[in-house]
Amino acid sequence: MLSYKAPVADIKFLIEDVFNYYDHYKKHEEFEEATPDLVDAILQECAKFCENELLPLYQSGDKEGCRFDNGKVITPKGFKEAYQQYVDGGWSALSHPLEHGGQGLPPSLGLVQSEMTGTANWSWAMYPGLSHGAMNTIDAHGNDKQKELYLTRLIQGTWTGTMCLTEPQCGTDLGQVKTKAEPNGDGTYNITGTKIFISAGEHDLTDNIIHIVLARLPDAPKGTRGISLFIVPKMKTSQDGTLGDSNNVTCGSIEDKMGIKASATAVLNFDNAVGELIGPENKGLECMFTFMNTARLGTALQGVCAAELAFQNSLIYAKERLSMRSLTGKKYPEQVADPIIVHPDVRKMLMTQKVISEGGRAMIYYTAKIVDDISMAKSDKEREAADDRLGFITPILKAFLTELGSESANHGLQIFGGHGYIKEWGMEQIVRDVRISTLYEGTTGIQALDLLGRKILLTRGKSLNDFSKEVLGFCKDKSLISSNPHKRQMNRFIWPLSKSIANWQQYSVRLALKAKSDRDVVGSASVDFLMYSGYVVMGYFWAQMAQSAYEKLAEDVENRDFYRAKIKTAEFYFERMFPRTKSLAKTMMADPKSLMQLDQELMSFV
Repeated sequence: MLSYKAPVADIKFLIEDVFNYYDHYKKHEEFEEATPDLVDAILQECAKFCENELLPLYQSGDKEGCRFDNGKVITPKGFKEAYQQYVDGGWSALSHPLEHGGQGLPPSLGLVQSEMTGTANWSWAMYPGLSHGAMNTIDAHGNDKQKELYLTRLIQGTWTGTMCLTEPQCGTDLGQVKTKAEPNGDGTYNITGTKIFISAGEHDLTDNIIHIVLARLPDAPKGTRGISLFIVPKMKTSQDGTLGDSNNVTCGSIEDKMGIKASATAVLNFDNAVGELIGPENKGLECMFTFMNTARLGTALQGVCAAELAFQNSLIYAKERLSMRSLTGKKYPEQVADPIIVHPDVRKMLMTQKVISEGGRAMIYYTAKIVDDISMAKSDKEREAADDRLGFITPILKAFLTELGSESANHGLQIFGGHGYIKEWGMEQIVRDVRISTLYEGTTGIQALDLLGRKILLTRGKSLNDFSKEVLGFCKDKSLISSNPHKRQMNRFIWPLSKSIANWQQYSVRLALKAKSDRDVVGSASVDFLMYSGYVVMGYFWAQMAQSAYEKLAEDVENRDFYRAKIKTAEFYFERMFPRTKSLAKTMMADPKSLMQLDQELMSFV
């Protein structure tokens, strides 16, 4: 069976030393209860729940899968009981408002919790995970009655939520949505249409599921300008929460998928299902972005979770598996062979997994502070500024971390060799499970177009310039000040990072100029540009982690090996991973002619 131990030491290093969460929490009086003692207790208890309750269900859930029976979905054995423990433990309410039954703790702690549950069992974690987006959407755009009825029960965990966007004829291109919403004259609407690929769209964990649905009102404008957002419960509900008959939301089937088999992906049919408008008419897509940003950040987290789980188990196996001798002489002469961890190629894969999981975690935790700032913004100006920062980094995290999470999982498969291909070892499941992360909530290509096209070219690089200033400010503080005791050691990280930041800005300007004469430049360069951006951003956080480790080593601290290991891992990143930016720079700036010049009829002569 796969093993998982929550990386509490690394989590606390980021929270306490790198990102200084506690000073951050002090800026928001609403988070004053998030003290070090309370946070430590949360981490320890969450770790126990994930290691003892969720991990044992990971492989068994995959083997059993979800069963579809005449419109009903039965989740694998143990899932319902684990969900009830989750609710009873108050985990569903952790980072939601006090006034609606939450515990009022920071959203950033909710993301830490989600990392642990997701690493232990991503399929199970999707059921409560989808609810978070529904909660955030209702909290941001719902009226008081909607919050009282739906939000409180979602926070309690007695009901779960979904997002219903995709239809058979459209995925990312939501302008093609055909689901109809007919007004009933009493403030409600009859919703009719079919939605596909709905994660947690039907299950047996709760009695009611609250669907957040995109649909069109009569005479609505065509395209995305004519989409509205509706709350549609699975069961008819009275204002006091009493459940009635079916609300004509039925599950037509669940998908037979490559991975995450214990998470039900449903086809939902709405046949005059009664729903309520949430937010303004024809502004549904704008309201939905509350949900989508949450979902995309959660999907980015899946990449980190897969990388962590693959790394932990690869490391255990590499220390135990005996094969051949070290090229530099026997390391374990008493054994019939040396463990494979002595071989450089295996070490390279392990170190790559390590820098992905730890570097990705840092990227997520940095962004979690921005989410806190949005939730506690005191003015529209503050909220918009934080939202712009989140909007810039979200496509990078979503695409880059899921692509690297998939790379890490494949390294795990390779380290295990033939055993990695066998189900009982669990590595092939991680490969299958993480593969969807590069697809849902917008493929890597879609995220890349969002980053380069919308977030940079349409804004003339404002968000990129703002982020670049932040990174260069760090570089100046940590490298150029002569009194800095770690100046010499940090320069090996600071100088390549500074250079890449300058190049990043220059490449964006050059691409903007080239795109004026050939719009295919944007599509041709976008994915390589995004991956380049990801390596630069991760480099920024590895430099920060190295600096924090140097600062801790200058003190009289315990566990000095932890901080030394962090510095050596940063060295590996900058020597072995960061140079990938050079080839990406070459390909992103290449003329799109070689991509587009071959006529589609000439691509094959079969």
